[in-house]
Amino acid sequence: MSSTTLSPAPLRDDARTITLVGVAHGTSHFFHMLLPPLFPLFIRDFGLSYSELGLLVSLFFVISGIGQALSGFLVDRVGARPVLFAALSCFVLAGVATALADGYVGLALAAALSGLGNSPFHPVDFTILNKRVSTARLGHAFSVHGISGNLGWAAAPVFMTAVTAATGSWRWAAAGAALWALLVLVLMVLQRRALDDRAGAALLRGASGTAAVTAEHPLAFLRLPSVWLCFSFFFWSTCALSAVQSFAGPALQALHGLPLSITSFVVTGYMLCGAAGMIAGGFLAARSERLERVIGASLVGGAVLLLLAGWSALPGMLAAVLAALAGFGTGLAGPSRDMLIKRAAPPGATGRVYGTVYSGLDLGFATAAPVFGALLDHGSPSSVFVGAALTLLAGVASAALVGARVAPSPATAKMAA
Repeated sequence: MSSTTLSPAPLRDDARTITLVGVAHGTSHFFHMLLPPLFPLFIRDFGLSYSELGLLVSLFFVISGIGQALSGFLVDRVGARPVLFAALSCFVLAGVATALADGYVGLALAAALSGLGNSPFHPVDFTILNKRVSTARLGHAFSVHGISGNLGWAAAPVFMTAVTAATGSWRWAAAGAALWALLVLVLMVLQRRALDDRAGAALLRGASGTAAVTAEHPLAFLRLPSVWLCFSFFFWSTCALSAVQSFAGPALQALHGLPLSITSFVVTGYMLCGAAGMIAGGFLAARSERLERVIGASLVGGAVLLLLAGWSALPGMLAAVLAALAGFGTGLAGPSRDMLIKRAAPPGATGRVYGTVYSGLDLGFATAAPVFGALLDHGSPSSVFVGAALTLLAGVASAALVGARVAPSPATAKMAA
């Protein structure tokens, strides 16, 4: 690839770009969790059911999934930076809409704005990283990107519940989230030169003297089976994540009588364990050619822990700890997952491939949330954990098929390294 002919950029420049993209990505994941930590309070204040609240999660991810697939084309056409600014602006509006909501319609508006803001992030992030960061440091960039997302997920429940407890109102927590998104937007505008993916693309073309890719139909990548297998893997593995993020806390309350002050931190623990797993998983991905085996072992381990967490005979605190530790298995699989996608993406279609594949994540969230919400409404909290474990195992099967399709030849493996 042409990027291998470039001298590495100064470490300071790469670190600035990686950090900025990480902060933006963490913010997008924070807004995944803008509403779920407040679900019990919405039930109290607005008389909503878990099924209705699950539909809010579905609305978020339906909009995000459709927008993500489309935004990949937009990013490839107009560049990643202006799309990033627009996405962060949507988050500001989503926080304000939540703070002002007086019922289900207001919450639905907040969910829609959050989903619209979330939609372009993976095409944006990976386009900037691939075009701005030196090849030798790209693996570290992917690792920081994944970890920052988990930290955003982990921070949201703590922030929303802590501000609510301190102020006595969840509306102040939503306003605080809007303020955070505004501060991040200002930071990105001030540091916009480090996010200029068009400048990075020009450097890549200048290094080779020719365009880096051969012109082809914009939809040609859709013919690749590996793209759709990656999509399937994201769908199944995300169904499990949706169950944990949105309903692990209420399920543990119903199963073991744990208070909200404890169960609200299960998601945070799950995400922090996931971040730790990503650090370890980066070393495994770098040393393994059969990435699907790493993914399979990691997800099976997570599935076993989730099954145990749903066992009503366990002590409540132990079940909460096991549910959080399951995040380590899913995190461990993350770097290998991203490497599989990199192998599946043809040159010149970065935004489109990442947009399409990651829309499987949104579809998984949108599909799973109302299903698991209905299970809770019908008095079956253990099914949340059993269902999450089963979908992780379905993800293992998809990963095995992806690995068989995109297993690199010796020459390709050498180039990727």
